[in-house]
Amino acid sequence: MSSTSTKTLSKRIPTKHSGIYYKEVQQTTIDDHGKIKTKIIDKVYIIRYRDNGKERLVTLGKYSEGIREAYCKTKRSEFITLAKNGELPPQIEKQKKKDITTLDDIRQKYFDDKPYTPSKNNLELKYKKHIKPALGHRNVNSIESEDIIKLRKQLEAKSKAPNTINGIINLLSAIINYNIKHYKLNIINPCTHVSRAKADDKRERYLDTKEINTLLNSVKDDEQLDLFVKMALRTGARAAAILNIRKKDFDLARNTVSLKDFKGNKTYNGYLDDALKEQLTTYLKALKEDDHLIGGGKEPITMSKVGWKLRPILNRLFNKGLDVTDRKNRVVIHTLRHTFASHLAIKGTPIYTIQKLMNHVKIEMTLRYAKLTPDQGIEAVKGLYQ
Repeated sequence: MSSTSTKTLSKRIPTKHSGIYYKEVQQTTIDDHGKIKTKIIDKVYIIRYRDNGKERLVTLGKYSEGIREAYCKTKRSEFITLAKNGELPPQIEKQKKKDITTLDDIRQKYFDDKPYTPSKNNLELKYKKHIKPALGHRNVNSIESEDIIKLRKQLEAKSKAPNTINGIINLLSAIINYNIKHYKLNIINPCTHVSRAKADDKRERYLDTKEINTLLNSVKDDEQLDLFVKMALRTGARAAAILNIRKKDFDLARNTVSLKDFKGNKTYNGYLDDALKEQLTTYLKALKEDDHLIGGGKEPITMSKVGWKLRPILNRLFNKGLDVTDRKNRVVIHTLRHTFASHLAIKGTPIYTIQKLMNHVKIEMTLRYAKLTPDQGIEAVKGLYQ
């Protein structure tokens, strides 16, 4: 048995007249054999204008109801005149009485539903700091690509790094997409066609042996910071993985620690040297099995708390005179992971072993360290056919 349904598409299509748009009404038919046919059967006309700096959108009606572009042009002029006199058209008054869904509203749904990860708190802080002040109060239906571009330019003016800017826009996009999928938010994501900031992801900086000793000497009086830095340098684990290590994750008899890579959602082993093992043997005695290594509590501490202490030290020791956007040369917390892999390569560790120790999903991620491996090609060629 065939069935037919209609819906108004969300895309707003501009006409040749300024401020006049229409949305297409699509009819979908499924025949007795399950074959689907769609066609456009009508238009819904919308006008757009500004009233004291605020964007107004008014739906006037359908083409099938006799609404034409000329009529829309006349009504738009009327509404602009009303706006100058401080009045609102009846359609707007009716819209004002409806519940308005703001970006803050859908953001709440996104974070309430999102399961805990080490990055969840950081994402919420990112929203409150960068997105909420600019767009949080806005009716989500009124947010357009131009608003996202404006936000991006504001962040660029504050000298935010390209990856930071892209992370903010991607978070906004994720919030909107989640509500489109799970809460039937009937809009087109305005982030979709916004170009991201150009970023150079080739972070090349790593610490040499002298710099490592300088850093360790600078954090030695802060037990928590000292442990964090040593775990990062000895295992190459991501910061989130280190902050989520519990006492029960250690097997000191085998010099191993179980690490959770939240980025790849996978657990793997890190390995401890004898010096760190000796330090941990004493430190862990005061902890219960479920206590976290860093912080010592039942709940992991946030990355912001570690960063608040460690970033100023890294800046003082290694980043003097460097621009905040210089990703290649600045030392950041992630540099500790990069240092671990770089020194493995320098010592001639096979690239596939480095991949395993770094828990890289793809070998391409590890191959950037290959240029640091000693050139042993001449030794392989010598006496090849003898």
